[in-house]
Amino acid sequence: MNDYNRGIIEEFRANAGKLGGNYEGRPVLLLTTTGAKSGQQHTTPVMYLPEGDDVYVFASMAGAPKSPAWYHNLVANPGVTVEVGAERFQAQAQVMDRAERDRLYAKQAAIYSQFSEYEQKTSRVIPVVRLSRAG
Repeated sequence: MNDYNRGIIEEFRANAGKLGGNYEGRPVLLLTTTGAKSGQQHTTPVMYLPEGDDVYVFASMAGAPKSPAWYHNLVANPGVTVEVGAERFQAQAQVMDRAERDRLYAKQAAIYSQFSEYEQKTSRVIPVVRLSRAG
């Protein structure tokens, strides 16, 4: 984990999910995945979109040509841990089909314009993943 993410994670946990700086007022969760190759646990701060009982995350990597490591990890191991605010729960990850992905991505981009920019920067289709509470 890089120092930037480490600082965000520490701030998140120390303040029940409230962040300052670039993330102030934005919905950020901590996503813990199991490494596809290593089997190690990896925690990453990710912006999300709440909808109903589920939350959705976007494998944008700021418009990079490839998806972030956390995405590859949850495809291989869809059981994840999610921290939202002071709450921590187990969830199942599911990559959305194209129609649902397009709907959710457009909704997120309408709220946070940088998601439109990410889409314009890359030739790949940025995956959208539903995180549903494991029950």
